[in-house]
Amino acid sequence: MTNPTNSSMPDDPGAPENTDEQYVSPDQAEALAEEAAETAALDADDEPIGDFSDAEIEDVLATDTPASEISPDADGDGVVSEAELQLAERTEDLQRLSAEYANYRRRTERERTQIAEQAKARVLTEMIPLLDDLDLAAQHGDLNEGPLKAFSDKFRAVLDGQNVEAFGAEGDAFDPEIHEAVQDLSQGDNKVVGTVLRKGYRVSGRLVRNAMVLIGDPQADSAHGADGADA
Repeated sequence: MTNPTNSSMPDDPGAPENTDEQYVSPDQAEALAEEAAETAALDADDEPIGDFSDAEIEDVLATDTPASEISPDADGDGVVSEAELQLAERTEDLQRLSAEYANYRRRTERERTQIAEQAKARVLTEMIPLLDDLDLAAQHGDLNEGPLKAFSDKFRAVLDGQNVEAFGAEGDAFDPEIHEAVQDLSQGDNKVVGTVLRKGYRVSGRLVRNAMVLIGDPQADSAHGADGADA
């Protein structure tokens, strides 16, 4: 028959944890010490710094003095107390945090502006083919009068108000950055736009479409006109 007393007997009845009700193991002691330290730190953060009023602290934080130039001697008595030292340290931390937030805010505003401008440019770029159609209609004389002319005038006025700018004209200096050359008919080194096949466009100074052109010589048209006159 099994003795019930023996079944509940600890393996080491002489160990401190079995003989002392107040015994705390090393692991428990370390955990309690860490908890106490955290509590003390939180309590210290909630306590006012020395005898300084909230208004005095706000005055210090409102200054534009760089953190590296903050004097711990807040009252100027030549003695830096523990409270003054803590105030200087916290002031430096707050100014550093304020500077980081200001940089973040400026960067966010700049990115927001760039996103808005990019979205605007995409929408306006999709309207440029309508301008191509209106240019073709004008070449065929369809915009001399009537509802289509009224629409064209209003549409172009709206795009002008959104800083949509056309470029690419015969005689302009050829620029491979903004001109897409389909054919080079020039014979010299000084290349200009000979014929514009499709206008280029900028939105608020930003290139959104290259002009499609034929490259020619600067005096090609004048020379041709002179030959025709002689004939």
